[in-house]
This record gives sequence, C-alpha cells and structure tokens, in this order.
Amino acid sequence: MTRILENFIDGRFVSGSALEHRDVRNPANGALLAQMPLSTAAGVEEALAAARRAQPAWEALPAIQRAGYLRRIAGLIRDNAGPLAETITREQGKVLALAQVEVAFTADYMDYMAEWARRIEGEVIPSDRVGESIFLMRRAIGVTAGILPWNFPFFLIARKMAPALVTGNTIVVKPSEETPINAFDFARLVQQAELPAGVFNLVGGDGATAGASLAASRQVNLVSFTGSVATGKRIMAAAAPNLTRVNLELGGKAPAIVTANADLDLAAKAICDSRVINTGQVCNCAERVYVARAVATEFTEKVAARMAEVRYGDPIADPSVHMGPLVNRQGLDKVAGMVERARAEGAEVLMGGSVAPTEQGFHYLPTVLFDCRHDMEVMRAEIFGPVLPIQVVDGLDEAIALSNDSDYGLTSSIFSRDLAEVMQACNGLKFGETYVNREHFEAMQGFHAGRRHSGIGGADGKHGLLEYTETQVVYMQHG
Repeated sequence: MTRILENFIDGRFVSGSALEHRDVRNPANGALLAQMPLSTAAGVEEALAAARRAQPAWEALPAIQRAGYLRRIAGLIRDNAGPLAETITREQGKVLALAQVEVAFTADYMDYMAEWARRIEGEVIPSDRVGESIFLMRRAIGVTAGILPWNFPFFLIARKMAPALVTGNTIVVKPSEETPINAFDFARLVQQAELPAGVFNLVGGDGATAGASLAASRQVNLVSFTGSVATGKRIMAAAAPNLTRVNLELGGKAPAIVTANADLDLAAKAICDSRVINTGQVCNCAERVYVARAVATEFTEKVAARMAEVRYGDPIADPSVHMGPLVNRQGLDKVAGMVERARAEGAEVLMGGSVAPTEQGFHYLPTVLFDCRHDMEVMRAEIFGPVLPIQVVDGLDEAIALSNDSDYGLTSSIFSRDLAEVMQACNGLKFGETYVNREHFEAMQGFHAGRRHSGIGGADGKHGLLEYTETQVVYMQHG
C-alpha cells in the first residue's frame, strides 16, 4: 500500500492542510514510494501560526535546555540510521554508503550546534559617557522558514533547523517535492523527542505554492533556502515586500586549478570524486578544470582512467555501485543537452557522453570533455551531473582569471606542491571557499558561503549560527 505523507504542524501529523498529493518515485527504477501533500497557502499559514505561537516560550527556555532537545533528536537519528539511509537512497538515488554518511553527519551536526548553547555571546562596548554601560545582545529572530533542496535532503534539515532552534527561533520546513519522505521520517523523530509543539513544523508542497507562501508570509522573519539561482531570486522577490531577511545558498560552478607542480594522482582522484559523488549533484564540487599545458595530457589520461572505473546503477539493487541515477528526467535531459552542445562546439568527448544504456532510471555515463573553451556552456553553467569539462591553460594567472570570470562564487580549489602558487591562488580566487590539495567538502565548524550569484549569507560554524540572530543594543545609564 502506498504511503500517504501528512504535514507535521503544532506537534502532530495532520491531513487537512492539503487537498492534493504528488507521487514520489525512485529515480533508479520509477517505483512509487509515497504520496506527498501539496499544501495550500492556508496550510502553510497554519504551520506558521503554530510556529509563531510557540516561539516566545521556546526563546524563554535557557539555551542549554533547547540544546538538550537537539541532542535527543541526534540520538534518535543514530538509533534509526539504517532505515533513514535506505529511504534517502530510494527517493534520491545516491549510493547507500553516501546516504549513511549523510545520516551520521546530520546527527553530528545536531550535536555540534547544541554545543553552542553556552557560547552565544554578546558584547560590552565602551561608552563615551560617565556612568553608562553599553551592551550588545544576540536575540532570536523569531519564526524562520527552511526551504530544502533534494541533493542532500536529510542533512539540510539539520543545517537549517539546528542553528534556528538553539538560538531560540521556531521553524517551518518545506522539503523538496522530489525527496520529501526522509523529512517526514525526521518529523516522527521530532515527535518522539517530545519537542514542544509548534517549534518544528513540516509542510509538503511545490515551490510555486508552498515555497512562495513561506517566502511571502508576514509571519516569517527569516527565510533560508538552498537551491537554484533562479528559484533563489524568486524567493528574494517574494520576501522583499515585507523586508524579510533571506539566507540563500545557491548554485556553484567550482573551478579546480591543476598546476604543473601538482600531485597529479591526488588531483585526478579528488576531482573525479567530485563528479561521481552524488552523481555530480553537489553545488560545491569541482565543475570545471583548468590544467597547465605541461601536464595536461598526463592529467587527462589519469582522469579518464579513473572515470572509466566508475560503475553505475540502482544502488539498492546493487550496493556496490559507485554512482546512482540523476534525480529526475529534467536533470537527465539537462546534462545530456549540455554535453551535446559542447560536442557540437568542438569539445572532445574522451569517454561517456551519452545517456546510460539502462532499461530504467535516469542514468548518465561518467563523462570527460577535453579541449573545452571558457566561452562554452559547460565551462560557465552549472552541469549538476557526472560530467567533467577540462580546459588547458598556459599559466596560473590565466587560470585564476578564468576561474573568477563567472557568475558563481561558491567554492574553488587548487592542486600544487608549490607554496607560492598556492598562496597566489588563495589570494586571487574570489570565492567563498578555497580547497588546497583536497576534495571539495566543507566542515561543520567552517562557514559555507558564496559570492555573486552563489548566494547571500552562509551556514555552519559560529558565523552560520549568527545568521539566525539579531542584535539588541542596551544603553544603561547607572550613575
């Protein structure tokens, strides 16, 4: 029997906040997994009203007590890690090992944010007046909205919920319509943890109705979104009439620079892994390569050899595969179209370059494109698939200039054993993150933030936590 998902509002699962449902299917084989509620604007407002009612009492709790609920949820995640990971794999398509990492990382992230309960500090500011003290305090924003992507659907719940809750806010979460089941499973754990009603709410729905309603509501004080640039702009526009704060993690087109002094085996492995992990559907992984002419042939041969070893397929039917399907038909068609246009523009397809010959699912072959040019679409637009475009450059200055010539500014990387080259790149690259001689994967204690069209604000660490606070300055005349 098909599972019917229900919104989680004010501490309970409710069925009356949506009139229609949407099928959720396994991208590897098309199997029907569940039906998600398509919440109406009224259903979204019901969830926001619950969050608004709960917020004052939640903020009044000592932060260490709020943190206790996060730790309790983290424990329940670990207790249910196996089923949660399998659900993520079935509805999103990533390999089971990566889904297991996502679940474990989510629990760790909840614990990490809970640790900030005793560290949310204000400031004492010197006054120009005799007998006066000036205090800057950090306060909760109020009601937050978290609109999630489908590529890391489970972790992104924690990334938006944990800092919001530990700082005294309440939240309404809308998962992607592609991957909602894991979020509803998360809500069951929230219920088991006995989190006070209304502190965490979950509504299913599409972006046009549920997402737009969250962004446009006067009840929302901060909307946090992870997803495409186009959708981020629409959310920003919807929030603008109310001057609602936005936190946007949008697309990326991460450059990887490989110099003549690089460890080519290390570079080939790290960069290939970027295109294979989650089937290339990761906003911060390497999406374009600029390699020094002196090592271009050797590096490209190493890349092609590694990509040739990648096995793909249904990760539930065969847990040993390295790569699952793309998330939907739209994603598959986009990747296929970009590769075909690159081929027509003169790129050399060293391997792959077509839809995989499988009977079911949205599978695309691991692909390497060589002799690309900077003006090609594959070097400028986000691919979000297992495709690696490579361009040969004549020096580090050129590589840095081409890297920065982009609408995106999320992550970047350089591979070199020359410290001077590394420092030149770190100082010259205009990106929120730069990885040196390693894979693209951020730390929870860092700050994941993009420039240009890659977003506004950021997540993780102290600076990500402070995104969910606002300041109050008190001028106290006491003498």
